[in-house]
Amino acid sequence: MTEELVRVEMHATEDGGYVAVAMLNSPRTLNSLSLEMARQLDARLQEWAEDPAVHLVWLDSEGDKAFCAGGDVVALVQALKREEQGEGQPGDFAREYFSAEYRLDYRLHTYPKPVIVWADGIVMGGGLGLMAGSRHRLVTETSRIAMPEITIGLYPDIGASWFLNHLPSGIGTYLGLTGANLDARDALDLGLADRFVPRESRQALLERLASSHIVPGTADDAEAAVAAALTEFEDRSRAPRGRVRKWQDHLQSLAQQATVNAAVAAILADDTDDEWLAANRARLEAGCPLSAHLAWQMLARHRHGSLGDAFREELVVSIQCCVLGDFAEGVRALLIDKDKAPRWRHRDVAGVSEADLAAMFGAPWGQDPGPLDDLHDNDLGGKAREATAFSTRGESSTDSGVSDMEGAAS
Repeated sequence: MTEELVRVEMHATEDGGYVAVAMLNSPRTLNSLSLEMARQLDARLQEWAEDPAVHLVWLDSEGDKAFCAGGDVVALVQALKREEQGEGQPGDFAREYFSAEYRLDYRLHTYPKPVIVWADGIVMGGGLGLMAGSRHRLVTETSRIAMPEITIGLYPDIGASWFLNHLPSGIGTYLGLTGANLDARDALDLGLADRFVPRESRQALLERLASSHIVPGTADDAEAAVAAALTEFEDRSRAPRGRVRKWQDHLQSLAQQATVNAAVAAILADDTDDEWLAANRARLEAGCPLSAHLAWQMLARHRHGSLGDAFREELVVSIQCCVLGDFAEGVRALLIDKDKAPRWRHRDVAGVSEADLAAMFGAPWGQDPGPLDDLHDNDLGGKAREATAFSTRGESSTDSGVSDMEGAAS
């Protein structure tokens, strides 16, 4: 029997419908998103989208430490090793995994019913992909959000090539280069979250939603009920202080450079005496040089693009990170051997050649159709993703998050 990696609860509403709850169910790995978990969740979402009795979806997780600490990157590296030993072609599993993950994220972005995500605890990498795609993104006093891919030889994917471009000018670039940790206040200020709800209010909020009267199959009625319930339980006065707003002008001055080399140099040369900024500098300094280029390039390439185009190109680049890049070495150093001494292919950011970078954008399937070619860019318009409330259309914690990534996907 397939392990229940997504546990389901159906909360009956007073009008005869349901609030469908999907719980990521791998607390031992901080609910890291495995291929099977992504498939199970995607299948549930598809089923509920077509069921008129399901009014709305609540996305949550088991355990009290993490909503989702990222993708199952160790499984990706293990599969890559098997492929290199002759069990399939290098990148086969990566293609399968990232295709499933990005299709799931895209489904959330274009979902026809309200999706509430309870983003409590650690939300990193693949977890942020689930959060970003959800219509109502709730953060709590323990929410800790980051895209720390530079530490493992990847780059901000899961649609981040698109949604980080919707942050204030330069901020998405800074976050992508440094993997900076954000708290709930930061997420609210940047438009990466919609509401702050204290974590002890979770059950009461669910019960309040279940007591709503919603006309079956009426999305507008469901949205109105959700908005009323969230307004009742939101309490931003209890949100932490945040760091980004305090330093926003400074971060923008560092990141708004003409080239990635200049931006990295500016960030590393900054000697501002602040623990959060220092941790960000250290993460970038120790991070993968090729990843810095990919983060910069992907934001530039998708500054005015569609979400579908971003996912399609992220699939290409993510596979090539596994096959041609530093991903396997980064995961080895951080999560497998845990020596924290990765041997990157390039000594520094300035040493990455144009040829090495160009190779990362070559589609493994050549001129054949890609696995995500069926994602329709016009789906987003009908869903009115302006409701996502990213703050400003623009250009492009005090520790590194390493300990939490060690606990995930291991």
